[in-house]
Amino acid sequence: MTAPPRGQGSLDVAAPIAICAAFLAASFALGVAFGTEPVSLVRAWGDPSSLDRVIVVSARLPRVALGAIAGGGLALVGVAFQAVLRNPLAEPYVLGVSGGAALGATIALLAGVGGATLVGASLVPLAAFAGGLVATSVVYALARASGSVSGTSILLAGVVVNAIASAGITFVKTLVSATKAQELLFWLMGFLDVPSTFSLCFVAAYVAFGCGLLLRDAGRLNLLALGDEAASHLGVDARALERRTFFACSCVVGAIVSVTGLIGFVGLVVPHALRRILGPDVRVLLPTSLLAGGGTLVLCDLVSRGLFRALHTEPPVGAVTALLGGPVFLLILRRRVAR
Repeated sequence: MTAPPRGQGSLDVAAPIAICAAFLAASFALGVAFGTEPVSLVRAWGDPSSLDRVIVVSARLPRVALGAIAGGGLALVGVAFQAVLRNPLAEPYVLGVSGGAALGATIALLAGVGGATLVGASLVPLAAFAGGLVATSVVYALARASGSVSGTSILLAGVVVNAIASAGITFVKTLVSATKAQELLFWLMGFLDVPSTFSLCFVAAYVAFGCGLLLRDAGRLNLLALGDEAASHLGVDARALERRTFFACSCVVGAIVSVTGLIGFVGLVVPHALRRILGPDVRVLLPTSLLAGGGTLVLCDLVSRGLFRALHTEPPVGAVTALLGGPVFLLILRRRVAR
C-alpha cells in the first residue's frame, strides 16, 4: 500500500462528501417512498389518521433510518479495519467481529434482556459490543501469533472465530424452545426490523460514539500506511491507535448487530469501490464511506422489499448484501493471490 497524499485540502474532500451525502439523501427518499405496499406520501403527510401515515411513519421511516445507520457504520468500520490491518479484505463479517457480536447479543436475548424496553435497548448492544471486542482481540492475537498480520493469517483467524461464534450460537439455540430458536434464526439472518424506538435511539448513540472516535483518528490511521516504525517517528503510537480503533469498531458493530443480526460485506464493497474512485486517503474514505454505506444498505433493503411481490416473501437484506459482496471479496482475493 502506498502512502496517502498529505497535502490534500478541504476543497478536495468537500466534493466527494457532498456527492455521497446526496446519494444517501436520494436513497433515503426512495426507501421511504417505495416498499412492499404502494402508499401516497401526500396523504401520509396530510392525513394523520390515514393508513399511509401509519406505514410511512411507523414502519418505513424507522427501517430506512436503521438501514442508513447500520450501512454507514459497517462501511466506516471496514475502512478503519483495512487501515489498521493494511488489508483490503478486512471487514467486520469476514474477521468474525460480527459473529462475536451476534453471540454476545444472543446470550443477552436468551437471558431475558429484550430490545423493546429501555433497559434492554441499552444492554443488548453492550453485550454485543463485548462479544465483538473479544472476537476482534482473538483475531488480532491469532494473526500476530502467526508472525505477521498478513492477508492469509487474518482470513484464517476470521474463519476460526466465525466458526467458534457460530458453534456457540448453535449450542445456545439448543437450550431454548423451538419458537425462541426460530425467532433467533430470523434475527440472525439480517433484517432491518426495528424492535422499538428505544433500540433505534441507542443504536444511533453507540454508532455515533464509535464513528466519532474513528473520524477523530482519521489522520493517524492515514499514517499507518507508512508502516508502524515510520508512523512512530511521526508521533503516532501505533499500538494505542490499534486498541482505540478495535474498541471503536467493536462498539459500532456490536450496536448494529444487536438489532439487525448479521449483515455482511457492506464494509468490504463500499470502501473498495470508493478507494478505486477517490484513492487511499483515509481522511476522505471514512466520511464518504459513512454516507455511501448508509445509502447502499438502504437501497439493498429496498431491493429486498421489492422482491416480496415476486417471491411472496421478503428475503433478508443480509442475503442481498452477501450476494453482492461475495463476488467482490473473491475478486479482491484473486488479485492479491495473483500478485
